[in-house]
Amino acid sequence: MLSKKQQRIRRSKQTRVRIATQRAARLTVFRSNLHIYASVISDDGEKVLATASTAEAEVRKELGAAGKGGNAAAASIIGKRIAERAKAAGIEKVAFDRAGYAYHGRVKALAEAAREAGLQF
Repeated sequence: MLSKKQQRIRRSKQTRVRIATQRAARLTVFRSNLHIYASVISDDGEKVLATASTAEAEVRKELGAAGKGGNAAAASIIGKRIAERAKAAGIEKVAFDRAGYAYHGRVKALAEAAREAGLQF
């Protein structure tokens, strides 16, 4: 019997194999109870080109006194930030790697905000 985390990791491996055949930079997401993290990783998987997370001091100020990074509003802020940083690094197109998480809630909010900010996937 696989644990919930092991099931998610198994799903994420399938996605990463598919993305590797596309030879595209990937936008990967990690979600914890308190924070959400996004990284753009080069197409060879060797370099992290841009990152953004709710654990950053600037973002925590923006979120207010509560500093809650575990909600959809915080995820959309991170989506905008990761898109801006990816564009600054010269990346327009990425493959979205949801890391085995369902495309729902915070993951969906991050993806839609990144699309609105001009990142293509």
